[in-house]
Amino acid sequence: MAGLNKVEEYLLDLGISYEEPQPGTWVVDDPAKGLPELYISYADPVVIVHARIMPVPAEGREAFYAELLKLNYDGLLHGAYALEGEQVVLLDSLEYETMDKPEFEASLDAIGLAVAEHGARLSRYKTN
Repeated sequence: MAGLNKVEEYLLDLGISYEEPQPGTWVVDDPAKGLPELYISYADPVVIVHARIMPVPAEGREAFYAELLKLNYDGLLHGAYALEGEQVVLLDSLEYETMDKPEFEASLDAIGLAVAEHGARLSRYKTN
């Protein structure tokens, strides 16, 4: 696998399908492995893994933000919920130089698990 960076190497080793829309950015959409539409980007010195969760609700924002803070405190193994404009994202960052395959895999697994476990809890805040 000469010429591949760590992210590509680890994705291949883990049997995770991905697309690379541009150099340094990978999109993983592998629901069978519990990884729905994750975005991975490498910007030296970090690798950022994030998933778009949902739009920020138009109503009940205070309660919604409180829910996100509670999940950040006791509902996540890796990463944190954050805002990207009006979009809620779940993200984790890893230091590229010291990142190993188990750490990378744990980050992906934690985000996939959080998306699955928190979906129903956060969906009650969705507005049409």
